[in-house]
Amino acid sequence: MNILLEIWTLLCEMSPYLLLGFLLAGLMHEFIPNRIYTKYLGERSLKSVVLAALFGVPLPLCSCGVIPTAMGIRREGASKGATISFLIATPQTGVDSIIATYSLMGLPFAIIRPIVALVTAVFGGVLCNMAESDDEIIVVKQQSSNSDSSSQSSGAGGALFTLHSSLKGALSYAFGEMMEDIGKWLAMGLIVAGIITAAVPDSWFTIFQGNTLYSILFVLVFSIPMYLCATGSIPIALALMLKGLTPGAALVLLMAGPASNAASILVVGKVLGKRSMLVYLIAIITGAVLFSFGIDYLLPREWFTAPVAQYEACHDAGISIFSYICTALLLVLLIRALWPWKHHHHHHEEAELASCVIYNVEGMNCSHCAENVKQALAAVEGVEQVEVSLHEGTASIVGSHREEDVLLAVESIGFKASKTAPSNSPNKGEHSL
Repeated sequence: MNILLEIWTLLCEMSPYLLLGFLLAGLMHEFIPNRIYTKYLGERSLKSVVLAALFGVPLPLCSCGVIPTAMGIRREGASKGATISFLIATPQTGVDSIIATYSLMGLPFAIIRPIVALVTAVFGGVLCNMAESDDEIIVVKQQSSNSDSSSQSSGAGGALFTLHSSLKGALSYAFGEMMEDIGKWLAMGLIVAGIITAAVPDSWFTIFQGNTLYSILFVLVFSIPMYLCATGSIPIALALMLKGLTPGAALVLLMAGPASNAASILVVGKVLGKRSMLVYLIAIITGAVLFSFGIDYLLPREWFTAPVAQYEACHDAGISIFSYICTALLLVLLIRALWPWKHHHHHHEEAELASCVIYNVEGMNCSHCAENVKQALAAVEGVEQVEVSLHEGTASIVGSHREEDVLLAVESIGFKASKTAPSNSPNKGEHSL
């Protein structure tokens, strides 16, 4: 019961800030054009690296969603340095996780976290440009968009319709797609934090208490290969500080956990090369260690420990009515976003495609992954229609395409595809090779 109580308390503390963060993330997604993230990233220069980091810091992408997005901007012409910079900066933070960090760990952590992400990303990107040649950029021809012409509605009525549609899209993304992507990882983070706080004895962490070096090494060992999203890492970092680990060690978890995991390491090595993968890991580890020592030895300890003490005081004092309301709303939205009927509905739509070839796609973990796969396949010559099912791990394609082109398009953004038997239809032979 103590574990459930700790999870409930953490959720109540975070829920108002999570709702606000999701909303701001949705507004960013809807009102900031995607092209802005790729327009200035093609040069092999310090400017493109810095811009990639600046674009990535507030962008609300989870740790798995950033992989295909980064591979996508690489295929559109971004330099290797800019791609590595984007890969490091984006998963560490996001407008939603910055606000959620403030909710549990206070203003100093909320300010330092994006600064550390920015500096580490720039360091990694510059190091990559110094270590790597950039001769093999693959630029993909972009399909023309009808959104520009459709949005040119004249008069106030057209503007109001466009604004209403954009706000609707922002809410749909924030409390639909984004919650579906982050919800399960947030739940896992809360469960792990609850177990650490309530069930793990303080004596287990005696060797790490107040020791920056041991704390950092301990956190690095399990945070680099493990999948953690930027928001889900927050309650775990708080739980470790409650057990006596230093603020610097908590920062290591907030940085290294979201920025790296076994899947992203493999994809970077496969798509960008082993040297880029090594630079990627060196930048994350170096940045985490240096900034952690800086926090523990150069900044006042009470900046970071005071919010933890305040959390314990609030834990004992009780939870406000407003937090209860926000928590109830958040739970309803999470259940709605994760309810399994959505997957069956999507699978039913996929099955209704008239004449298609179905490919298995390995490695998709969120809606961003599925959307990037869909865009990559839509750009393949001969493809007329594409439906991607995240739940089933499949892509259904209509059109006279070459199988090799499909496999290459999926592989270029970090996934693996294989062809299954074509669906039953009189024309299925038209799409076979």
